[in-house]
Amino acid sequence: MITVIKPNASLFDIDFKEIWRYRELLRLFVERNLITQYKQTILGPLWYIIQPLMAVIIYMVVFGGIAKISTDGLPQPLFYLAGIALWQYFQTCLSGTSDTFVSNSRMFGKVYFPRLVVPIALVCSNLVRFAIQLSLFLFVYGYYLLFSDVGVHPNLYALLLPVILFIEAGLALGFGITFSSMTTKYRDVQILISFMMQLWMYATPVIYPLSTIHDDRLLFLMKLNPMTGLVEFFKYGMLGVGCHDWGMLLYSFLFMLAILCIGVVLFNKVQRSFMDTV
Repeated sequence: MITVIKPNASLFDIDFKEIWRYRELLRLFVERNLITQYKQTILGPLWYIIQPLMAVIIYMVVFGGIAKISTDGLPQPLFYLAGIALWQYFQTCLSGTSDTFVSNSRMFGKVYFPRLVVPIALVCSNLVRFAIQLSLFLFVYGYYLLFSDVGVHPNLYALLLPVILFIEAGLALGFGITFSSMTTKYRDVQILISFMMQLWMYATPVIYPLSTIHDDRLLFLMKLNPMTGLVEFFKYGMLGVGCHDWGMLLYSFLFMLAILCIGVVLFNKVQRSFMDTV
């Protein structure tokens, strides 16, 4: 049997069959990511819980205590954990996939396999982190739901979580492979990403509700952020507060498709000759 290895015929080509044939390699990459992330650490996966808890404490002191930012009448830990769980999954996926070519250049130069397997594996492995942080949120959520009389009103919109997570993963993958294609020539893009993610979080209703934005122009700009609709839909479904505009969710989905197309085009273009520049 002869296997011919050649560049994609079109920049839009994604050989899904080939990616499926390498599903075992995809599984191995997922396991590698989970094992190496907290290798040689004392607490290991407990950091998945410690990190959001520390973030909640900081938000409660700074934004809830000092800045007095509203949480729509909800307990601050519950409100912040809802936003943190969704945002950190997006952030870790985007930051990780944006370094695909540079961090895996040695492996890419020695053996052939579909390069998209690496960022897809990272997005999949981060689902474990999200599941743990979602469990933490649900634990706190259950406490307030059972032992408190605060206005927490879950509804059927909570069933949209898989859809929200799918769109979020697509956004992170699209942005990630786009930036990864740029970092092969311009390494300072990676530095820019760290600043961009911090600013992006503040432009997303993670630590404040969208209802606190009363300026129409600012509200319009906020809704241009594809993460806004996802976070608001999740909070509305689980907590009963937030914006559940179907137009925002559709916009996030269409934005995901657009950025994935752009990312795939750049990724396919760069992978043909990236070894010459990395």
